[in-house]
Amino acid sequence: MLTSSDGKGQFAIRCESIGKHYRIGAPAAGRTLRDTISEMFRAPLQERPQSPNDTRDLWALRDLSLEVSQGEVLGIIGRNGSGKSTLLKILSRITKPTEGHAEIRGRVGSLLEVGAGFHPELTGRDNIFLNGAILGMTRREIERKFDEIVDFSECGRFLDTPIKHYSSGMYVRLAFAVAAHLETEILLVDEVLAVGDAVFQKKCLGKIGDTVKQGRTVLFISHNMTAVDGLCTRAICLHEGRVVLEGPAASVTSRYLQNWFPGPKEVVHQDIETAPGNNLIRLHRARVRPLDDSPAEQLTVRTPFAVEFECWKLATQSHLSFTAEVYNEHGVEVFATTENAESPAPAGLLRISFIVPADLMNNGRYTVRLAVYLNGISSAALLDWEDLLAFEIHDAASELRGSYHGHWPGAVRPNFKWKTELLEPLPGVFGAQQGRD
Repeated sequence: MLTSSDGKGQFAIRCESIGKHYRIGAPAAGRTLRDTISEMFRAPLQERPQSPNDTRDLWALRDLSLEVSQGEVLGIIGRNGSGKSTLLKILSRITKPTEGHAEIRGRVGSLLEVGAGFHPELTGRDNIFLNGAILGMTRREIERKFDEIVDFSECGRFLDTPIKHYSSGMYVRLAFAVAAHLETEILLVDEVLAVGDAVFQKKCLGKIGDTVKQGRTVLFISHNMTAVDGLCTRAICLHEGRVVLEGPAASVTSRYLQNWFPGPKEVVHQDIETAPGNNLIRLHRARVRPLDDSPAEQLTVRTPFAVEFECWKLATQSHLSFTAEVYNEHGVEVFATTENAESPAPAGLLRISFIVPADLMNNGRYTVRLAVYLNGISSAALLDWEDLLAFEIHDAASELRGSYHGHWPGAVRPNFKWKTELLEPLPGVFGAQQGRD
């Protein structure tokens, strides 16, 4: 089946029933005498010889049909192993499809393996020419863009140094700078946000944004849903080598996060006799619950949510206090909050909760620790449940980001309201009088 896009003219890429098959464990084609002799010496050391039953079939892509219009920016998302990179390698003519065919109209540039073809013994200057030639640039084209490449890479001081002495960050900056200056009608980009630091990632996305504004066709693979929403007009989602979602970028990324990422974890203990705790209190339930209409309990940085604990309090006179600590995926304590009532709560099933407002948490994975104290938090904890809850907060487009799509630093991401005021106009400056209004 052929998937067509809304018309922007003629198509740039058309795939019809593309399939790519691998046989895992099968000997590679084109074996040499050296391979055969090496295998003979290794065979006695193997626990058992390989048999035909050890091989299995793997379809990296299956029955994939797609059409991309000229000037369209298509986002390709999906979990690792879904076939995204395999598709781009077929379109780049790095590998052939097992079945089906693809038609491409225009010169293709690929940013798939950043730095492929770099030689460690050559200088940065030499590698610019070497890598540019491998990517399909002529010598005249490289010379014309040489200064732009060097400025973009920020490696000018080390240009005549062999790149084996470069740091990993310098290496990827130079490699991306060469690849990003290709002049092609079609650009294939595979996860450029994985290179460099946050500042350079912003430059990478800005460069791709410039390519989009020039009306070129772009296929963009990324695990950064905000970048896909911001750069792409349309998106597809691959799962086990097939297209399972297609449509406007924001709609596809939203459904992808909803369908393939679990919602907040919930812990439930139905039996009061076996529930964790002691003779004063036992845990019935703990959960993270969104407070808006988020589907399938999908939390984003824009979602307010409640953290709730339900406990059986078994003794009326005991005065219990509760402290919750929230940690991010790096083990950093993001915040701690305490419930410290002035008088003891009655015996029975209690619900203790607190609300986390929208535009406070950063995206990432979090765990919740709950501690219970008797007669105030100054004493030792009566109960301490580490990693009681685990949940994930996903990114979302907001006015806080603006045009930046890279990683947002910090343990939290508060959306503070900024204010600009004119305290006193400068005489003689054009437009100063208008500032009084």
